Amino acid sequence: MKILLVEDDRTIASGLEYSLQQDHFQTILCHDATSAKTVLHEQLTGLTLCIFDLTLPDGSGYELCKIVKERSDIPVIFLTAIDDEVNVVMGLDMGADDYITKPFRIRELLSRIKSVLRRYQKQTQTQSIIEMDQIRINTLEGKVYKNGDEVLLTALEYRLLLIFANHVGQVLSRNQLLERIWDVAGEFVNDNTLSVYIKRLREKLEDHPQEPTLIKTVRGLGYKVGD
Repeated sequence: MKILLVEDDRTIASGLEYSLQQDHFQTILCHDATSAKTVLHEQLTGLTLCIFDLTLPDGSGYELCKIVKERSDIPVIFLTAIDDEVNVVMGLDMGADDYITKPFRIRELLSRIKSVLRRYQKQTQTQSIIEMDQIRINTLEGKVYKNGDEVLLTALEYRLLLIFANHVGQVLSRNQLLERIWDVAGEFVNDNTLSVYIKRLREKLEDHPQEPTLIKTVRGLGYKVGD
């Protein structure tokens, strides 16, 4: 998952970037609105979430949030030292998904990020039909089809496939997959079990499981569906 972090305080920004990367997030760090706008225009589709400082030397998090929400439906969290109702309401009215006031604890921010991402995942899963190449998922019926023929999946295989389907084009690490399966399934899944389920999914969905084109392995990083 890739997060755009925009924070003009370089000390805070450096600490946040390090903590996010330690939690297995990829980061793009900007210190002003101008460079952030460039990233949004060139890489918005590859972003999972944005964290914007409200007050920037050449603009504000509000205008960055407006750019994001006009072009995409990815979540936005504001960081600010301003703690008053007017600014909170303004940010939320513009489409921000959460708002955290400085100073804050890193663990609190990470918890907020994961909570927002879970909400978005559940919203995405409400789509009735998801298509990936020759695979078609009917989420209302909980059924999966390959080239029009139904493929029988176990409950956990289906949950894992939905996670991939809701993050097409994104590299998901093994830890991220394990965390999401835990959140969704509410049951313990270890690293070896994850390998077994990915192998089974490939055997059921890929034309050539030994040379997968749907669930691709990104060496040293994790797995990715789509380009």
